[in-house]
Amino acid sequence: MSLSQAILVSLAERAASGYDLTRRFDKSIGFFWRATHQQIYRVLARMQAEGLVDVTVEPGEGRPDRRVYHLTDEGRARLKEWTREPTAREQVRSEFAVKVRAMPFGDRDAVIDDIRRQRGLHAEQLDYYLADEALHFPEPGRVAEADLPAWLVLRGGIRQEQSYVAWCDEMLAVLDRTTEPTHTPIAG
Repeated sequence: MSLSQAILVSLAERAASGYDLTRRFDKSIGFFWRATHQQIYRVLARMQAEGLVDVTVEPGEGRPDRRVYHLTDEGRARLKEWTREPTAREQVRSEFAVKVRAMPFGDRDAVIDDIRRQRGLHAEQLDYYLADEALHFPEPGRVAEADLPAWLVLRGGIRQEQSYVAWCDEMLAVLDRTTEPTHTPIAG
């Protein structure tokens, strides 16, 4: 996947200025696909040159004009084509997991502190997702058909964060029982 697909999805949901898109990335899509403001504007310019998006200029009335991006028919066709392609198995890269594995060879207390910190960060993200679900989908059994994809992605985020918090809790429970750090190599 590339950033252009994430932008196509966002614009299919609702036309937006570059600024609006960067805010959406900061609040929703960015939890699953990171992009800087500069990357978004650069990709929008390329997508416009390729005919995937069109721009309408709205007068700013005392402010700079606002450029609103819309999907073109070609952009919609490209998005539909992309949804037909099978998704590759996603590879998880985790510096945190590697650090936990390095505990026997490093500063055990610092790694345990980092586990607690990570648990707090993921609990905070989980709370954000749960609040978002309560606000936008107060009756999960009655989610409108058009809203199901957004709700399902949110549910995936909730489950990931629940799993991460549970993993940290499990590590902390096991490590609290361990008084001496072990230096036994881990197979695999």
